[in-house]
Amino acid sequence: MTYRLFEGKDHASVYQKYRFTPPDEAKNIILQYLEKKKGQPHELAVDLGCGTGQNSRLLAPHFQEVVGIDISECQLEEARTVPGYPNVTYRKGVAEELPFPDGSVDLLTAASAAHWFDQSRFLAEASRVLKPWGCMALLGFSDSNTRLHYQDCGERLNHIYEEVKHVLLPHTSNQVAVAEGKLDELYSAIPFPDKERIECIQVTSSIPVRSLVGFIESWSMFQAYKKKDPQNAEDLLLNTQKRFLEVMGVTSSDTEIEQELEYFCVLASKLQ
Repeated sequence: MTYRLFEGKDHASVYQKYRFTPPDEAKNIILQYLEKKKGQPHELAVDLGCGTGQNSRLLAPHFQEVVGIDISECQLEEARTVPGYPNVTYRKGVAEELPFPDGSVDLLTAASAAHWFDQSRFLAEASRVLKPWGCMALLGFSDSNTRLHYQDCGERLNHIYEEVKHVLLPHTSNQVAVAEGKLDELYSAIPFPDKERIECIQVTSSIPVRSLVGFIESWSMFQAYKKKDPQNAEDLLLNTQKRFLEVMGVTSSDTEIEQELEYFCVLASKLQ
């Protein structure tokens, strides 16, 4: 089935503001793999479940053309508002029915999206549209190993973060668990013999507290909670930010906090 959880205009706006662009470390791994398996030219990259286009724009300097595909028109509208990427276009569609000819795509990628795909139908389409030696790159992050740091209060911050996830647990879909499992089942089902999985790409960045809270707001489980109980969902965000600031001993939500995220990447190359 195709999941439709990110379609609202408000959610799309939050996604654009607070969803992280995939790290350069992951991008470089993907491009090096493509160069090794297929080589030049890098003509067409297709970014599936592109959302508001963070990963599509990251790929733009390395391909003649990048096409972002997403089921949500609201997400695509947000993506199209970002100027400066003339070789990136966005189309409404799904990963299981791709609007590309057989053997036409150099790189098929998805960032924090493949866990929503219908596995067998997606893999059949990937096999169809990829060029000989074309590559698939599915990346994401495992939130179970996220760590927060600020001076000497990191453990207390991590405790608050885990409490928020516990509150949202009843609203978490099975597909999020697939992402936390680093796409293990999907990796096993990829029909190409040339494949590999990189399970631990550690990335540390500094972000304002308000952006960390905005990131929580972008989660599908938070949006499910908000739909069911909007007032308590809003209170959860406000109280979480307040607790972070109190533990840190600061008053400004612009205060930066260090966040460690663990990314993973599934790579595969279609044989000729």
